[in-house]
Order: sequence, then structure tokens, then C-alpha cells
Amino acid sequence: MANHKSAIKRIRQTEKRNIINRTSRAALRTQVKKFVAAMEAGEAEKAKEMFSPTVSIIDRTVRKGGLKKETANRMKSRLSARLKKSAAA
Repeated sequence: MANHKSAIKRIRQTEKRNIINRTSRAALRTQVKKFVAAMEAGEAEKAKEMFSPTVSIIDRTVRKGGLKKETANRMKSRLSARLKKSAAA
């Protein structure tokens, strides 16, 4: 257990930040799963509509510190490629 006041405060801040990051990443994963499910179901129009909100959630997660910038860029790139591939098929 921490003895200094600053260390105690840091523990409180870390716990709070962990909760925020966890909920943000969970929302991100849920949105990505919905997007992928729409693509796999062959609903190209629905997938196109869901692409923008999915990218928005990815960017928001980066801004809030729950995801690294390059990881987010890689996710967006892969989702975009899958969308283009499914639209072409």
C-alpha cells in the first residue's frame, strides 16, 4: 500500500482511468463486431452506413487515450479494406 499522499492520489487516478479506458475499448469492440457482422451477413448498405460511426468511435478512443494512434490507423485501414472487398464482390 502506498504511504505518500501523491502515491495514494496516483492510485485513485489510475483506477478511474482504467474504468474509462475499459468502457471505451468495450464500446469500440462492440461497434467493430456489429460492423463485421453486417458485412458477413451480406448487408453492404448497412455496413457502409456503419463505417463512419465505427471510425468515429476508434478516433474517440484514441483521443481519450484508450488506444494507440497507429493501432487505430491499422484497424481503420483493415476495416476499410474489408468494406471495399465486400462491396466489390
